[in-house]
Amino acid sequence: MYDPGSGRLTVCPESSAWATKARLEQTRLMAAADRAAVRTVVTSLRILSPGAAPIPGPTNAAPMDPAPAAPTGPPRTRETACEGYRRADAAHQEAAPPRRTDPGIPEAVKRQNAATRELSRRAFPDDTPTPIDPARAQRLRQAAVTEAAALRRARAERIDRQASTQTALPQQPAALHMTA
Repeated sequence: MYDPGSGRLTVCPESSAWATKARLEQTRLMAAADRAAVRTVVTSLRILSPGAAPIPGPTNAAPMDPAPAAPTGPPRTRETACEGYRRADAAHQEAAPPRRTDPGIPEAVKRQNAATRELSRRAFPDDTPTPIDPARAQRLRQAAVTEAAALRRARAERIDRQASTQTALPQQPAALHMTA
């Protein structure tokens, strides 16, 4: 709704998303309305919450044209587009900045892919998946060997510590315990 006396444009969006967008872009909306009127007509914008204004029903709504039928025939592509599209596309191609991609990038990607394939081929020469049970058994054997070595070393270090403390301290007689 527009009030020409005050210059206020009241808008009731259909959803909260449209209401938020209208609030964020209200200066643009006012400027677009002024440009359309070729003079300053909108001095303030009021954005209602969705559903605040009644939606025109069939009694007070303007008759709507039926929806146009879907186009028939083959789909339009760039090759079968109209002349206006081709002119607009040509103008865009002329105005668009040149692409700044390094021509060496595709070659580098090819080299990197080839190197990755070669590393994969070396790591998996027969390219057959190994069963998990033999691999798991081998890991358990390696863990058992490592644990046995750690226990042997700990025992040896404990024996060395005990031997060094016994030689460093003189033997003391055992203390007598008294009982009552």
